[in-house]
Amino acid sequence: MEHIVLDTNVILMSISPQSHFRKIWNDFLNGVYVLCISNEIIEEYSEIIAKNISPVVSDYIINTILTRDNIKFVDPHFRCQLIDADPDDNKFVDCAFASNARFIVSEDHHFDVLSSIPFPKIDVLKIDAFLDYLSQF
Repeated sequence: MEHIVLDTNVILMSISPQSHFRKIWNDFLNGVYVLCISNEIIEEYSEIIAKNISPVVSDYIINTILTRDNIKFVDPHFRCQLIDADPDDNKFVDCAFASNARFIVSEDHHFDVLSSIPFPKIDVLKIDAFLDYLSQF
């Protein structure tokens, strides 16, 4: 199974049962890929889901994530600090680096800078490209 980091915007776009991107969430639930997370990422997921949907949905989603077998919890000890435009996004880069993730999935253009950085090489996929990737499974 591939190790993947999902940016918060991808989680938000995929958890609704009516979403065109629901396959991402369903494939996570079905164990198609390993979701790599850190404390900082879980805190952001929780905060943003509670703010944009509801605290109850946030609690449910976070509990679902934390109780799955196909998660890899990492505690990054090295801070890459590769994204200057939005330093808060670096938590996803650090998690990807620490977990040796195949890629980060994000719609955030701040991650575009990673394509020009030779080391550490961290690939980023947009959500549609990730759906295409998942269609192989």
